[in-house]
Formats: sequence, structure tokens, C-alpha cells
Amino acid sequence: IVGINGHVFVTPIDKLFTDYTDLSDRLSKVAGVRAAIPLVEGQAFASSPSNGSGVLVRGVEGPGLARITGIGSTIRQGSLADFDTGAGIAIGKRLADSLAVQVGDTVTLGTPRGAATPFGTAPRVKAYPVKAIFEIGMSEFDLTFVYMPLTEAQAYFNKPGDVTVIEVFVDDPERVDEAREAIDLAAERPVILTDWRQRNRSFFSALEVERNLMFIILS
Repeated sequence: IVGINGHVFVTPIDKLFTDYTDLSDRLSKVAGVRAAIPLVEGQAFASSPSNGSGVLVRGVEGPGLARITGIGSTIRQGSLADFDTGAGIAIGKRLADSLAVQVGDTVTLGTPRGAATPFGTAPRVKAYPVKAIFEIGMSEFDLTFVYMPLTEAQAYFNKPGDVTVIEVFVDDPERVDEAREAIDLAAERPVILTDWRQRNRSFFSALEVERNLMFIILS
């Protein structure tokens, strides 16, 4: 969980993240922060001639994607080289198996949030070549996540010059509380901060129940 997702999630309150470049630079200079990566996130439907599946699309710059250890170190096919300059995407191994695609094949992404027309919002459908396939080892992530270049995601989800969230990676995720106050001060604007424990509260609650039950059973 902490290898592919940020440890602190910074989201805007009063205005859009049009200053995400400067904000990311300020956050990355906070003591104990390893990286601050701006992302555009959105849901879509991925399909191939063989199958289809709902996915979470994450737009990220190439250097930022390489710094996410859960992705950069788990590439099984293809490469992330020149990720920003191409129009290709990186997908998980289980999603690739489900769609029966390999590197070089095409995956079509569709979302109801397309271009605004006089008749309403038209769905957006676009085909992307698979540039890389990663295998994290957690089936939910390998089946759900799709990464594309940040500028392409901004165009695809109608967020020009804006991002959805800035994910901050700290040196020690277990001591994330120590960095939250410094991150809030470095933002220099109203933001909402949540950490990896809050976003995965239900999962950790289930683990705690399982641990207690196993203790009782084994006793």
C-alpha cells in the first residue's frame, strides 16, 4: 500500500491546483519528505477486443512515476523510458491478462466525462498503446491502476493546467504525523491533508478483527 500510494494526500479547498508545480517543489523540500508527485485521477472503462474492466486512471509525469517504487521497480514488460513524450499507458499484469493484451497492443479507455457540447456532455473514448506492464503483487492494484502521461490525463479528464491531488512520500510512513504539520505550513494555501492510514482505515480494521479472532481461536 505505501509503495504505490502516497503517504500524505494534499487536495485543494478554495481554488484549483493550477500552481501544482510550485507547490510540489515547496513540499518536496520539507524535511523528511522524499517526493511530492502531482496526479490527475479519474475513473474509466478499459476495453480490448477480448474483454473490458473498470479502472482508475492516474496521470503522472514520467520522472514522478519512476520515483513511485511500487511501479518503477516492478515493470515486467516494456519500459517507462520517454513516458512523457509518448501517448502510451502503463497497466497492471492482472489487467493485461484480463484484457488479453501485451506491450504494443491497444487498450481503449472510455469515460462519460467528455467534451461539453450544445447537447450536453459527450462521452470520451480514446485508444492508447500499452507501453509497459507492471506487477505489484497485490491483485487489486494490478487489476485496477492505469498510468498515463500527466498532460494526456489533463486533456482526457478536462483538467487543463490542473491536478486532482499531490501525493507526498515521506522517508518513514510510520511517522507520518511528524511531517503533516510541516507539509501544511509549506503549502502556504488552504488544503486538506489525509494520510495513508485514514484512506485504508476499513482494510486495517478488518486486519485487526482477523488478528483478534485468530488469537481467540488459537488460544
